[in-house]
Amino acid sequence: MVDLAMKRNALLKDKVVLITGASKGIGRALSIGFAEAGAAVSCAARSKELLDSTVAEINRNGGKAIAVTADVARESQVEQMLRKTVERFKKLDIVVLNAGGNFDEHLVEESRSEDWRKTVELNLFGTYYCAKAAIPYLRQNGAGKIITIGSGLGHRGIPERSAYACSKAGLWMLTRVLAQELGQYNISVNELIPGPVVTAGLSESFRKIAMDKYHEWLKAPEDVVQMALFLATQPDIGPSAQSFSLMRRDN
Repeated sequence: MVDLAMKRNALLKDKVVLITGASKGIGRALSIGFAEAGAAVSCAARSKELLDSTVAEINRNGGKAIAVTADVARESQVEQMLRKTVERFKKLDIVVLNAGGNFDEHLVEESRSEDWRKTVELNLFGTYYCAKAAIPYLRQNGAGKIITIGSGLGHRGIPERSAYACSKAGLWMLTRVLAQELGQYNISVNELIPGPVVTAGLSESFRKIAMDKYHEWLKAPEDVVQMALFLATQPDIGPSAQSFSLMRRDN
């Protein structure tokens, strides 16, 4: 890893970023990547042990990061997460809403209602809670950026992924509405679609679909970082209500 203390002209020097789902996978890679770019990073997730590992790596290499344990599907914990971030770093510039998951991979007829609901609560309500809690701090800062981590399935569904596809479709609409509401405050809101990324959450069945049917690029979590930094470093009056995809094609 780069010695963060030796970085010059860092892209995000003096910026404060909150990243949810930061304990592993894409969130961990984004946290390290944003720290390498000079940002102070508030790393949030449910798993304290894994989260502490992410933060320790950043701080050990000269960066600035804190761990905030929170479940984004619980609004009270989200509000506390934002308060702790601003109390520590005194402001908030960028929010990367990465936490998400899927609890159902069945045809609708065979699905479990509880798993369907949990998927929507995590991906859609969790993002809503985070954005709602972050807005006052971003407005107070005079500008800001919200980056939602979407999915190609939110733009076109496939069988056996109805809960995930519907939750991400709702997330894409929330991204656009937030952009409309917050543009007057110099807050941009954009969606980043990583496409399939090799993490513990990528099931073997979906990996097979991505490779065999769609000939998709299977990425490492670190491959997502550059697009996220691109969005984070746009001008205050820059692109908003847009979807930026790392998928190879529109399937």
